[in-house]
Amino acid sequence: MTEETPGFEEQPDVSSEAEGKKKSEDAAPADKAGPAPAGDEELRNAGLQAQLDQVRTALSERTADLQRLQAEYQNYRRRVERDRIAVKEVAVANLLTELLPVLDDIGRAREHSELVGGFKSVAESLETVAAKMGLQQFGKEGEPFDPLVHEALMHSYAPDVTETTCVQILQPGYRIGERTIRPARVAVAEPQPGAQGKSDEASSDEESGGPEEG
Repeated sequence: MTEETPGFEEQPDVSSEAEGKKKSEDAAPADKAGPAPAGDEELRNAGLQAQLDQVRTALSERTADLQRLQAEYQNYRRRVERDRIAVKEVAVANLLTELLPVLDDIGRAREHSELVGGFKSVAESLETVAAKMGLQQFGKEGEPFDPLVHEALMHSYAPDVTETTCVQILQPGYRIGERTIRPARVAVAEPQPGAQGKSDEASSDEESGGPEEG
């Protein structure tokens, strides 16, 4: 038999027991926590949805601002282009208005067969350039008088007209597009007083088969 040496009894492993107890205590809260409640997840989803709605609202506002700015810019461009065209038309009209006396001299020279030689070439070149710039001449003998585009300088009566008619073009008119820069200066003739009544009476007689015989 062996005798145990007094004072050397086997001691339990205190450190191992303490470590195991600590692990069990650390694991205990995790077991107690368990899965997250459904209410917390709904709150998170609601918060995310609210943030998404805010982003969508901000995007819609920015898009509307961009569309408004784009519309304003397009209106500005159209207004600038319209003003530019108007300024150009006024400048061209002013220039051509200053040239009208020269064109009148060319016309008179042509009527008197004086448009010859180098003067003829220069005159025709000037008329061509004026036409390219949009200048149009108007006014013809025999057309009805229109106070909007004609200026009557002479007046007479004629038996062969049924309305106020331009019988002579004293000075041609000029326009640029729809804009008249000078009316045509004309001599006009009106039907002779009483001629219209006689014409109506003659027409009535023709329709009824002539005047009645007594």
